[in-house]
Amino acid sequence: MATAKRIQYHQYGGPEVLRLEDFEPARPGTGEVLVRVKAAAANPMDWKIRSGDMKTLTGRRFPRGLGHDFAGVIEAVGDGVTRLGVGDEVLGGAPLKTAGAFAELVVVEAKGVVKKPADLPFEDAAAIPTVGLTALQALSNLRKSQPGQAVFVHGCLGGVGRSAVQLASTHGASVGGSCRATATRDARDLGVDPIVEFDFDPTALRGRFDVVLDTAGTLPIKAAQTLLKSGGRIIDITPTPAKFARSALPGPFKVLIAQAVTKDLEEVARAAGQGTLRLPIARTVPLTQAIAALTEFERGMTKGGKLVITTG
Repeated sequence: MATAKRIQYHQYGGPEVLRLEDFEPARPGTGEVLVRVKAAAANPMDWKIRSGDMKTLTGRRFPRGLGHDFAGVIEAVGDGVTRLGVGDEVLGGAPLKTAGAFAELVVVEAKGVVKKPADLPFEDAAAIPTVGLTALQALSNLRKSQPGQAVFVHGCLGGVGRSAVQLASTHGASVGGSCRATATRDARDLGVDPIVEFDFDPTALRGRFDVVLDTAGTLPIKAAQTLLKSGGRIIDITPTPAKFARSALPGPFKVLIAQAVTKDLEEVARAAGQGTLRLPIARTVPLTQAIAALTEFERGMTKGGKLVITTG
């Protein structure tokens, strides 16, 4: 198979370890597909993995590709793949262990790939897989919801936060949330009510929410418990060993790492195709300029939405 370009690294570390290099994609194995990437999107998870914070999950084999979320066109399918075919326009996420979406070609598990809605641009499609799946799975008990359910999203204007607000609203729930004081208008435009600042006093909202979703990993557990209705759930999406230990105990607190569930990703893609799930894109750059853009994005110099990398 011909070589292709991708962003990869040969040791864990800061953004300085990243290189744009030639690599030889593997042939898709059983249950896998080879995708020609049209657009890929960055998530904070990408630099946590590159820095080695998650090496217990990702391993020590190098070089490693960077990036998970992508949209593109299927070039080849492995044995046992019948739901997808060559030429299909798709969106999806690469597995945690292999990554490699910031590339011209990527081999991924077919279960983490679904057909892209025809009217959804590749850039918008690439922005949604990880954040959309995480939000949908965090809200899983809302799908069997009774009217009048309420969700609180701590960090309601990040990628997962925005996705959760929109998906919860689609399921008929009311959504409150926290954001920076300077961003309350954005939150209001999204339909968030009530809106509080990050360091709010939870007692005014005592017992109001069925789900408290902490997208930032910074909501004190006592505050989350104060907000919760009896029988509600606290979902945290920024895992640490201490949080995993708490999650294993009985009680409302659970750590969530999104899983590649095909029907969930199809639901996320459908919402994006219908316009009920939309994520702002702050910046779009070609693969050749992506390392500098990723470095700036990681340092907080790019605000207001996702960083999307295109490949031509």
